[in-house]
Amino acid sequence: MTRSLREHLSAIRRIARWEIERSAGIVDRRTAALGAVALLLAGAVVGAGAMAGGVSLDRDIYRVGVAEDSPYHGPVERSVALEATRPDPDALRAGDVDVLVTDGRVRIADTPKGRAALSEFRSAVRSANVELMRTQENGSAAFPVVVVLQYVSRSSGLPDAVTDDDGGGGISGGDGGDSGGDGSGGGTATPTGDDSDAAADGGSSGPLGVPGLGGINPLGSGGSGSPAEIQPPFPFGSLVLAFAFLVPMNFVVQAYGSTMLNERINRRGELLLVAPVSPADIVAGKTLPYLGAMIVLTALVALGVGGSLVSVAAVLPIALVFLAATFAGAMFARSFKELTFVTVTVSVFLTAYTFVPAIFANVTPIALISPLTVVVRDLQPLQSVTPDAFLFATAPFTLCAGVLFLLGVGIYREEDLFTQRPVPLKFLDALDARVSRPRDVAILSGLSIPFVFVAELLAIAVLFALPVSLTIPLLLFVVALIEEVAKSLHVYAAFESGTFAGTRRVALVLGALSGLGFFVGEKFTAVAQVVGLPELALGQAAFAPAGIGLFSAAGLLVAPLVLHVTTASLTALGAKRDLRWYALAFAGSVVLHTAYNLTVVSRLG
Repeated sequence: MTRSLREHLSAIRRIARWEIERSAGIVDRRTAALGAVALLLAGAVVGAGAMAGGVSLDRDIYRVGVAEDSPYHGPVERSVALEATRPDPDALRAGDVDVLVTDGRVRIADTPKGRAALSEFRSAVRSANVELMRTQENGSAAFPVVVVLQYVSRSSGLPDAVTDDDGGGGISGGDGGDSGGDGSGGGTATPTGDDSDAAADGGSSGPLGVPGLGGINPLGSGGSGSPAEIQPPFPFGSLVLAFAFLVPMNFVVQAYGSTMLNERINRRGELLLVAPVSPADIVAGKTLPYLGAMIVLTALVALGVGGSLVSVAAVLPIALVFLAATFAGAMFARSFKELTFVTVTVSVFLTAYTFVPAIFANVTPIALISPLTVVVRDLQPLQSVTPDAFLFATAPFTLCAGVLFLLGVGIYREEDLFTQRPVPLKFLDALDARVSRPRDVAILSGLSIPFVFVAELLAIAVLFALPVSLTIPLLLFVVALIEEVAKSLHVYAAFESGTFAGTRRVALVLGALSGLGFFVGEKFTAVAQVVGLPELALGQAAFAPAGIGLFSAAGLLVAPLVLHVTTASLTALGAKRDLRWYALAFAGSVVLHTAYNLTVVSRLG
């Protein structure tokens, strides 16, 4: 008898309520208090770091001997990396002072640290001059040059607005307008005041009483100042705040993994299995409280760091993948020790995968392989996230989470839940549980596309910094390896369990269906086009439509379809026999697939 949607929702709600009551009962007051204190401390650290403009690992790392009545004393005091001490020449010789300022002269220790201290000292003086000039009423006199930055792709030429007036250093704004020395537009990049004539040992006094060092030109805010002071975009503050979204997830998934594994200890979950509810209802009900907790924590973090609903929506797929991977790990693990290893591995991998690409949020479209990049952009002023970019960053994570839950639910049954089988065999059981008819092979191949997409994006990100001549062949091999695993592993699992007869005809049919399902699902990777990823050489190699320039328009579809069907059939013929033959057939398929990829890329140029 088919149950209605209302009955399913009622069962899920009831199981979720039981899970909340059970979890609340096993957490004592001391544990809850310690958890609350830990979260408060983490929030305080992040908040303090944000207010201070970042984490200062180099605080007071250099010592500067300077008198209190010296004009340099104020800049040194305000610098995080510098510590002002008594000006003693003996201290400089003894190595207790890195920079010594006496009688208008600057001396440094003849060591790498001394030279680094001088560089930091120069920056402190420059910042002091800039701050003083910002207080001047005549802003055009303090900052006669206006610099407007316009970031463009490396493959593009310079914008038309950028001009060079006969080598005179004229700079025009991004709108093409220019002006003289009134500071409203472009201007001639000339030194200001006496700062350009200051010697490295102190020189003459700058325009506002702090002697400049070595011809340093002040840098103003809002796009004003010396072009030499332009720094590459690095959203350090936003990254620190974005990382705060990931911290609470690690606490939640540990509790979630424990409660799922508890169902397998001493057959505690048997009562739910014999109840008139489906495994999907059980898993949904037990997962819902932890998903709700993650959403609440994410919303609180977003409120604390100044994020919008975009940040919450971008972090939600990450939370789903954390829960789904932990759930699958709890279904595969045989003990709490094994579960700890699985959850720690999942947490480290997902944290690295989401955080590291976000470092390059302002540099390359590769950063959008992580939903955390959306959060970083949302936290930055004057930054926006297009719907296409949001979909590109979050859709693969959401689909991966759905497939992981689907595989885990497949083995949420007595024959798998209460048996002690190695993790690889449990994984094969999870694949086989979803294959009962030949068409299921095609469906499962299509469902593997999110994992293939994420793995290929990760490969691009890892190989991005290496020479293209080396990375493109290597990337094409990795792409072939990933895709052949996705097309063949569930076929091997079905043959291994005896779901299908091990005949040549059945193997060819299953191989053809697997290749067809993968080909259809692969077309969804066209979403990579909307974020500019194919503009990169590695993006073209991995995601360019196979067959362009090699076949006709009809061949554009036929060639990759034939490739996927051929290689999947080859691995299926090996899988129907045993593991050894499957490995040999798999190796041959990878070689054939790589050769095809190299041929297509070479023809594409």
